[in-house]
Amino acid sequence: MTTAVYDPTAQTIRVRGSLLDRAVAMELAAAEYERFTDMTASLDADDWGRPTDCPAWDVRQLACHVLGMAELAADRSEGDRQRRLAFAAGPADGWSFTDALTALQVHERENWLPAEIVAGLRAVGPRATQGRKHTPPEALAAPMPLPFEMNERAERWTVGYLLDTILTRDVWMHRVDLCQATGRSMTITAEHDGVIIADVVAEWASRHGEPFRLTLTGPAGGSYSVGQDGPTHELDAIEFGRLVSGRGTASGLLRTRIPF
Repeated sequence: MTTAVYDPTAQTIRVRGSLLDRAVAMELAAAEYERFTDMTASLDADDWGRPTDCPAWDVRQLACHVLGMAELAADRSEGDRQRRLAFAAGPADGWSFTDALTALQVHERENWLPAEIVAGLRAVGPRATQGRKHTPPEALAAPMPLPFEMNERAERWTVGYLLDTILTRDVWMHRVDLCQATGRSMTITAEHDGVIIADVVAEWASRHGEPFRLTLTGPAGGSYSVGQDGPTHELDAIEFGRLVSGRGTASGLLRTRIPF
C-alpha cells in the first residue's frame, strides 16, 4: 500500500493513511493493550511514582493517559466528551489539541489508585479494540479535522491512520517508557513487536526519502535498505523506536521523527 505524504513543494497538505492491514492492526491493538496492562500489574508500589521519558508524567500519570485514550477509543460518546473538553480548553503556551486531550485524561484520574488503574486497563482494552475494529470504512477514510505537525511540517491524517496505527504505537511506546522508568524487562516478540517496528521503519523511510542501510538487533529486529550509497545504522530495534519517537539523542537520518 502506498501512503500519500506531505510534499514540501506543494501548496496543499495531503492525507496520510495507515500502511497496516486492518486485521493485522486489530491483532496488534488487542495484544498491546494486554501487554501494557500486564506490565502495569507487575509494578511495585515504588514504581508508580518514578519519572518517565515523558517529562510531564510519572509512571502513574502515564498509565492514566493510556487508560483515558483507551476509553476514548472504546466508546464514541466518551470520545466526543473528551474531545469537546479538550477543544474548550483551547491552545495555551504552545500546547496543541493533543496536549490538551492527554492532560485531561491524566487530570480526570489524578486520584485513582494503582489497583484502580490496572483494573480499568484490564476492562477497557478489549472494548477499545472492538471500538476501533468496528469503525465504518467511510469513517476510516475521512481526514482528521485538525492537522498535525511532524518534522516541522504540517500534515493531515486519516481517521484510519489514527485508529489502526497511532493508537497502538502510542501504547507500545509507553510500554517502552515503563520499562525505561522501572528497569523492568520488556516482553518482545517478532510476531508482535517486530511487526510494529517494521511498520515504523517503512514510514520512517518514506518520510526522509533517502537511501540507507539499517540493521536492527533483538527479537523485533531485521535488516532494511533502500538504494546503494546511503548511511549505515546498526542498533537495537527498541532503541530505534525510541530515537525516531524523539526520545534520546539521534543523529543523521535517525533525527527524522515518526508519530507515536
